[in-house]
Amino acid sequence: MPMIRLTAPAGALTEQSRQSIQRDLAAVLLRWEGAPDTAFFRAQAWSYLVEVPEGAQITAEDDAPRFLVEATVPQGALSERRKAGLVEEATKTVLAAARLGQDDALRVWVLVHEQPDGTWGAGGSVVRHADLVALAKGRRADA
Repeated sequence: MPMIRLTAPAGALTEQSRQSIQRDLAAVLLRWEGAPDTAFFRAQAWSYLVEVPEGAQITAEDDAPRFLVEATVPQGALSERRKAGLVEEATKTVLAAARLGQDDALRVWVLVHEQPDGTWGAGGSVVRHADLVALAKGRRADA
């Protein structure tokens, strides 16, 4: 049930980047979550791009573009090592899409939200982390 959302200032991404960033970030999230690269899991990795109008986000210092990546995953799905990898790769992905260098890395924040087990539903049912792990391994959770 991974979900990833990039909030970015309008005009901060190239047209080509706007067309690819959502799938790129979804792939990053799935990779670090350890999900299999299958059509089913790719279809469950929802990705959003929210562009805010010019001037809608600034800091107390300046109005250079800032980027917020929010990843929502099942609680326990990411070890500390996997969280660190997700943060690093998502940051690099956004920097590349915005044509920025590593010196601008502090302009990209990545927040990992862990959704407590039993608090996410899809298809009219509660989906538990164990269900997703079993699906990834190709078996039923109640087997």
